[in-house]
Amino acid sequence: MTIVGVTKKQPVELVRAAIDAGLRDIGENYVQEARSKIADLPPVRRHFIGHFQTNKAKAVAELFDVVQSVDRIEAGRALAAAACGLGKDLAVLLQVNVSPTERFGCDPGAAAELAEALRALPGLRLDGLMAIGPLTTDRTEIARAFELAAKTFDRIGGSTLSIGMSGDWREAVRAGSTMIRIGEALFGPRQYPEQRGPS
Repeated sequence: MTIVGVTKKQPVELVRAAIDAGLRDIGENYVQEARSKIADLPPVRRHFIGHFQTNKAKAVAELFDVVQSVDRIEAGRALAAAACGLGKDLAVLLQVNVSPTERFGCDPGAAAELAEALRALPGLRLDGLMAIGPLTTDRTEIARAFELAAKTFDRIGGSTLSIGMSGDWREAVRAGSTMIRIGEALFGPRQYPEQRGPS
């Protein structure tokens, strides 16, 4: 089981302390935040876990070792071109949508076809699948969503099934997750800048 520490909106000092304590994988959602943070961190495996925008392909390929959020062939082509330009073999995960509350992700029924197309692209290495669980307290619904993710993973193959976050990692592990993405349960509440009201 790999734990990816989700470092979005967390101070560099706290992330560095986690790395010093043995954390080997970190995940960031935003290119700009990652760029300013990663330079001050010891070497770790860096995962891009936010929604992937094709105009950020070069920056994402430069900054990250794994891109977990490839949900369409256009995203794969943009990343492949950027990775080839950098002479890099970039690991990617196919993001599938198993939740009615999630906006992004490939339909599970179309995942095998997309996986085949991604595997044909130079510069990319498709390692498996990522999914985000539904925003609900219904544990049965969460378990059902992760079971669908696991069945889809079995169809597309790979070594990494990235499902489970701070609130649903137990259901993810029971479904066969090999990678969980933990933020607040590891680092505490995110530290957002103070909102300033009208003056």
